[in-house]
Amino acid sequence: MRIRRKPWARPELAEWENCIDNPAENRGKWHSAFKKDQPLMIELGCGKGGFMSKLAVANPDTNYIAVDIKSEMLGLAMRNIKREYAEAQREIDNVLIFSQEIMLINKVFAPEDVCERIYINFCNPWPKTHDHKKRLTHNNQLMQYREFLRDGGEIWFKTDNDDLFLSSKRYFGECGFELTYVTEDLHNSGFEGSLATEHEKMFSEQGIPTKFLIAKKLPISAEEIVK
Repeated sequence: MRIRRKPWARPELAEWENCIDNPAENRGKWHSAFKKDQPLMIELGCGKGGFMSKLAVANPDTNYIAVDIKSEMLGLAMRNIKREYAEAQREIDNVLIFSQEIMLINKVFAPEDVCERIYINFCNPWPKTHDHKKRLTHNNQLMQYREFLRDGGEIWFKTDNDDLFLSSKRYFGECGFELTYVTEDLHNSGFEGSLATEHEKMFSEQGIPTKFLIAKKLPISAEEIVK
């Protein structure tokens, strides 16, 4: 997604205590970075933060981390989070954000940073074959996520792209995940508990169904998966 440069983003992010400037320093210590010791959930590729801002404010008993590589996106996410918490008259005490190349996510999360759930919403489908390794659901990425996702923890994945969805189902199976829920039309599936993203609303208005799955991490070793 292309987004206009926002000169204000970096200075505002630098002043906000909930934006972590050097996330690698917290590797292995993310649970202590929050004011309260609570279950942790992570969104990879948070974009403008519309999803995370509503999710975090509605669930004060869970800690959240939102990650995106672009400071312009994080700047918008910061403003959305601040607005949602202000409207709810709540202190922003359960959400942190930071910039990171997600292909190198293991540089900032360690096995000690145990999380309950990972959200991946409408990521770049990278349609060309030589780019498939850049997909956030590719085997290379899933093996990294396994390092800090607890056994039995889940990845909630949404996309509008047919090929990415089909391929991702295979990726999850190859990397020691069990698909516990799969639908190619989320809005007509009867599934409850899914918060709509900005992209999801846009695609729905265009008549494009949202593909959605939940993948549960099975308690098997990386060595067993490689075999």
